[in-house]
Amino acid sequence: MKKDNNKNRNVSIRKKSVSVVLFATILLSAITVSISGIFYTYNMFDHYKLLAEQLADTSASLMSAEDIVRYYNEVKKIEPYDDDKYNSDEAYRLAFDEQVNAIKDEKYQQMLDTLFIFADQSKSRNDIQYIYVQVLEGEQVTYIFDADHTDAQYQLGTVRPVSDKIIDDDGLENGIPAFISNNPDDGWLCSCMRPIRDANGNPVALVGVDISMGKVVTLGILYVITLIVIVLLITGLLIWLLLRYIDKALVRPINMLSKAARNFVEDKGEEMNENSELSKLNIKTGDEVETLCDSIQQMERDINDYITNLTAVTAEKERIGAELSLATRIQADILPNIFPAFPERKDLDIYAAMTPAKEVGGDFYDFFLVDDSHLAMVMADVSGKGVPAALFMMMSKILIQNAVLSGKTPAEALMTVNNQICANNREEMFVTVWLGVVDLKSGLLTAANAGHEKPIVKTPDGDFELFNDRHGFVIGGMEGLKYRNYEIQLHKGSKLFLYTDGVAEATDSNDELYGIERTLGALNGCKDGEPKAVLEAYLKD
Repeated sequence: MKKDNNKNRNVSIRKKSVSVVLFATILLSAITVSISGIFYTYNMFDHYKLLAEQLADTSASLMSAEDIVRYYNEVKKIEPYDDDKYNSDEAYRLAFDEQVNAIKDEKYQQMLDTLFIFADQSKSRNDIQYIYVQVLEGEQVTYIFDADHTDAQYQLGTVRPVSDKIIDDDGLENGIPAFISNNPDDGWLCSCMRPIRDANGNPVALVGVDISMGKVVTLGILYVITLIVIVLLITGLLIWLLLRYIDKALVRPINMLSKAARNFVEDKGEEMNENSELSKLNIKTGDEVETLCDSIQQMERDINDYITNLTAVTAEKERIGAELSLATRIQADILPNIFPAFPERKDLDIYAAMTPAKEVGGDFYDFFLVDDSHLAMVMADVSGKGVPAALFMMMSKILIQNAVLSGKTPAEALMTVNNQICANNREEMFVTVWLGVVDLKSGLLTAANAGHEKPIVKTPDGDFELFNDRHGFVIGGMEGLKYRNYEIQLHKGSKLFLYTDGVAEATDSNDELYGIERTLGALNGCKDGEPKAVLEAYLKD
């Protein structure tokens, strides 16, 4: 099946090549034939136009202007020529012919014979079809001579409508330059008219010469057909040569590359082969195909190196992934995560959740009983993310818990932890902390804020509202800082909402911040629920 597919692709390359050559050849042939036909026609037509003008000039020189004027004047004296009557009324025709024949004298016959002789001599070489003499008057012409051996010869005195071309070109004065025309009766003709002038140089009549162009047109058609046949033969030869060249220079090398590349891919599914068929290819075409072969061979070497490195990197990544997964579980286990946290106590309820930005992170919370009547709560955010922030977070959590359990107030605990961290903080990391201790008997909350988000408090009968507390500087930023305590009186039914900046600064697909206003709105939408229900509803929003 694969072999058949390759064959089809090879045929496709040949077809494309033949199509391109055929298109180019047809286009070139059309251009060549058109240009050749135009030049042939132009040259031949010019030749016959010049010949017609020379013959007309010669014929005009053989005519006697004075005799032509005399014949014309005598014809005008007889009954005017009527073409319809001449063809339909035999008595009129016989009477007209008799009167016309009476006008013809010996000199008339001599000039007519001269035109016949001249036409017959030229016709054998130049295909002269008609030579005639006519006088132009108004919008009609009167024939004087018509050297035509056929029955269609125009009699002396025959009248015909004047040609538009004679009027347009002022024919009686200057004659009509040679022109090519085609009509149903006579076919292709090259016609020319020259004036016959009297002794004073005045034109008195026109001598016309019509040369048959039938042979010229036929020869032109034969020329074009012959040219087309020659071009087609040359095209066939070029296509045959091109196909052989394409097979040798393109199709065969590409087939070799395709087969070697396919085998290389199949071998990779089994084992790495440094001496593959692809690496042994030796294509020397001296063109882009050879460059392609070199590039593919280089790609094979790069792939081998990449696979080797990728195997090692993947193993290392799997090891690190396993360690990070373990670190994630460890970090989650460090934070209070069993709820309800104090099932034996009915005077408080607490719930918390954390979602790190990476496998591990620097945000953390903590809560623990200092004694039976005091509950400590911590909400913190370490600068940065990932493993460094997680390590810094665990150190900060332990230091804060130790300071609070030693009996220090929130402000004193933050001051102590700050000095401990600043003493050995070469990475210059810091952590924002909100620390509070609530007296469970009186409900009095004592807290201190080291650059953290403001807490949100709800009174028993009120809404969640932002509490504007006093902020101190972050922990780890500067040694020797002091922090201040502040107090919040909580009552039965009061709620306290603590968070990090990742909550309010969450963004949607349009990079719009969630914000404090939405936070308050979401909290107040479920303000009467238990802590777990409030937090889950808020996270869902």
